Amino acid sequence: MIVKWANNMNFSKNFMVIARWELKNTLKSKKFLIIFFMQLSVLAMLILMFNSFAATIESDKGLSLTPSLVGFATVDVDDQGGLFKKSIDPEVIKVYSTNGNDSQARLGAGQTNGFYTVSPDSIQRIQNGEVVDTLLYLDYSDPRRSVVRDAINTTTKSVSSALTQSYLKSATSSNTSSQTGLKEEKTGESLPMQIIRKVMLVVLLFLPLFLFGNIIIDSVVGEKERKTGEILVAMPLSPVEILLGKGLAVVAISALQVAMWVAVLLAAGFTINNVIVVYLLVVLTALPIVGLTSIIAAYAKNYKEAGIGITFAYVLVVGFLIVPALAYISRKSFSANISPMTTVMRLFAGEAISLPEILMSVTLVIFLSMVFFGIAAWLFRRDDVMFGPRPGLIRLFLELIGFKKRM
Repeated sequence: MIVKWANNMNFSKNFMVIARWELKNTLKSKKFLIIFFMQLSVLAMLILMFNSFAATIESDKGLSLTPSLVGFATVDVDDQGGLFKKSIDPEVIKVYSTNGNDSQARLGAGQTNGFYTVSPDSIQRIQNGEVVDTLLYLDYSDPRRSVVRDAINTTTKSVSSALTQSYLKSATSSNTSSQTGLKEEKTGESLPMQIIRKVMLVVLLFLPLFLFGNIIIDSVVGEKERKTGEILVAMPLSPVEILLGKGLAVVAISALQVAMWVAVLLAAGFTINNVIVVYLLVVLTALPIVGLTSIIAAYAKNYKEAGIGITFAYVLVVGFLIVPALAYISRKSFSANISPMTTVMRLFAGEAISLPEILMSVTLVIFLSMVFFGIAAWLFRRDDVMFGPRPGLIRLFLELIGFKKRM
């Protein structure tokens, strides 16, 4: 038991030594420092461009470039009074006036995305201070239902708020009128702007994780090209200790970059709820990305080959991260939480999120980290992979799963 504990202590000490050495050399590099601060400059430019873009699309005189164009979602509206119908945002919803006779059939046939009905005597009820009944029918197999629901909820709240203000104003006035005044007032951000801001912010938070792959490539592939890999392997260190040490140094650098980006975003006026949890989850996501990069670096012969491999790998990783996040915006499905980007987006937006939803993405991140670092260490300890002649990918895969023994 004592021997096992001592071995664990030596293991931790060894890979921490490698990590400190890699981190120290990286931070001393002028090339790294230039790239580091250039990335911060790029972030500042992105924020400036986004703020200008947001001001343009929300301006009454500006061009409408929002992603939710007219025709994206349609709703049949039965509102004889017309008060609610004219308050629906036309940039989000295309409105079809109807008497409600065939609207439910149209909804079932997929010809419309929703059916919104308002009490036929809505104006009289409003004038009498009575409740106006509204009802929204949705097809829950339609992925655009969340867009329709949010737009109609925004309309209802807007009309209700305007009527309340109008009622309070008329109650304090000495002059009464039989006509109900309604002033449209826009409060908060539009739905398309909320989507744009969410997606942009979550992409900016995860972007630093993909900016330091060249450090792992230089650290591992560089050992091969400089012929220093033999010296490293000959040292009393296991491949796992070497890979973990190099990987931990890159994760630490990524964590520093993410922290600085979060600080810049907060200073720029972006709202990030649960900032500590968001930061930790983003940094945790760096582990499998660094592990995957280590696999490519361990197998690649040279920088060119590693660059091609890392490009394809990062495209797949970005797709895995962002597609579920976009799917969650439109459909809010439980399975979309498999991506840590979805979880981070929900956390910084202040949404209620359950423990199982958080554990889904965290468990996957930890599992992939162990698998990727394990494969990278397995490759790193093989002399034929490190020094040649290098076996093919199919042969390595068969050996990895035990279908074929190593010669």
